Amino acid sequence: MPSATRRRLLPLLAALALVPALAACSGVALTQKRTEGYVLKPDMLAQIRPGQSQDLVTIVLGSPQTTNSFGNETAFYYVQTKKNSTAFGMDFIEDRTVLVVYFDKNKKVVDKAVYSAKDGKVVAIESRKTPSFGEDKNFIDTILSSLK
Repeated sequence: MPSATRRRLLPLLAALALVPALAACSGVALTQKRTEGYVLKPDMLAQIRPGQSQDLVTIVLGSPQTTNSFGNETAFYYVQTKKNSTAFGMDFIEDRTVLVVYFDKNKKVVDKAVYSAKDGKVVAIESRKTPSFGEDKNFIDTILSSLK
């Protein structure tokens, strides 16, 4: 390696070596734990029992993140996601909990279920495109074809 390249890389390597040491000395954490969505505490979950009204559930847990209706029944979904965020902008999901509260046609609690990330399934997103009729041209192709 030429000496000019070494002279340029030496300060960079020294700075990279000092970052963890300085962070440890200053007490600044390189990761931060945070909760997104709802905070689902065990005492809140214990308050939701069959026969209670939809309004009472909303008072205890708040407005649901999403709802689902099928037939005369309704479900409220509350999602809690615990993440570790790094100082470099990367997020790692530590845990995810989904509380589902089921209601009957009279808007009374029928059942509740708590799901974790272990209960979920990874879904592969399909990236292929459906072909359309005609040609797929970009802007330049369109201009050039109009000059013919």
